[in-house]
Amino acid sequence: MAHPERIVPDETPPGIVALHLKRYDFVRGFCAGLDVLDAGCGVGYGSAFLAETAASVVGIDVSEEAIAYARSRYSGSRTAFEVGDVTALRFADGTFDVVCSFETLEHLRDPEAAVREAARVLRAGGVYVVSTPRAERTCASPENPFHETEYAPDDLAALLGERFETVELYGQRRVETRRHRLVRQLDVLGLRRRVGFVRRASTLTGSRATTDLTLDDVVIERGALDGASEVVAVCRL
Repeated sequence: MAHPERIVPDETPPGIVALHLKRYDFVRGFCAGLDVLDAGCGVGYGSAFLAETAASVVGIDVSEEAIAYARSRYSGSRTAFEVGDVTALRFADGTFDVVCSFETLEHLRDPEAAVREAARVLRAGGVYVVSTPRAERTCASPENPFHETEYAPDDLAALLGERFETVELYGQRRVETRRHRLVRQLDVLGLRRRVGFVRRASTLTGSRATTDLTLDDVVIERGALDGASEVVAVCRL
């Protein structure tokens, strides 16, 4: 089963899963005993992960195929999966304590509507945790064919700040040794395309290979946006 731009853990190397699951691991600290909406849940592995501590988790996704997979693979007593549009949520105002939406905004033609809807369904004191790939400059025509817009951190903060009183930005990156960073910088010379050992730099320089990463090999740090691969925002009304 193929889901472009979706992670299916049963079919994906564990290190790639860890890069995505790290964001759920981060938000889980906000979810203990609370009602959570996973807006753009994909095949549901993150929703199930949050349900280990949350009171309830509803995962929604626009893909009927993804939701069917989620129901068959990740259903539980505290999880529910529904086909839904993050820009037009069916839920009443103030339904959830936490809304998370990871790697979703960049796919949307109307990201402002998704932010507005997240704010609407949150209860007083609730938190919206959202992530998106970090771009040096906001781009409305990115190379990734599945993306509508990729955001620079300041522009992401401005978008979220239209509906939320406070927006705190965090950077996600994989842990690398100093030697690994130096070798990776050689890519400006095109060596990754021409020299095989550079493509194996992670093992040669002491960093774990991407396919073998664990949650401990990925960090999300407040304000650490330089060199981050994704920006994670924690937003409060």
